[in-house]
Amino acid sequence: MIRSFIRNLVGGPFAPQMRRFVIVGIVAAGIQMVLLWAFVDVAGVNYLLGAVIAIEITIVLTYVANNAWTFRARRNDWAVEYLIGLVKTNLVRGTAIPIQLAVLYAFVEWGGLSYLLANAIAIGVSGLYRYVLDARWTWRR
Repeated sequence: MIRSFIRNLVGGPFAPQMRRFVIVGIVAAGIQMVLLWAFVDVAGVNYLLGAVIAIEITIVLTYVANNAWTFRARRNDWAVEYLIGLVKTNLVRGTAIPIQLAVLYAFVEWGGLSYLLANAIAIGVSGLYRYVLDARWTWRR
């Protein structure tokens, strides 16, 4: 079952879309990591609060990129449609924030990892969840 799922991601009908989603996600994760570092190490903000702010900024950035590239065949073009999509992706990704923060907190406080490494793991854990909901709801036709 898992092997079939992975095979479909690599060569199935949704493989190009999934690859674009992953590329956008990797770029956004890098931006999120830099923002988190800046909020915590430069501005002195608590790492959990810094994560929430960095996540919200990257939610908007990923929506713009995913709408233009990943889901271009189903992109939201009209102003109202675009804003509704932005609200939807905020709801989808907003529901992923507690997952990401819980993983971040657990790895920092209980696992002893640095907040940046823990955040990278948390981004990966919540990534599939975000893809499934965005693909099925935000850009659904």
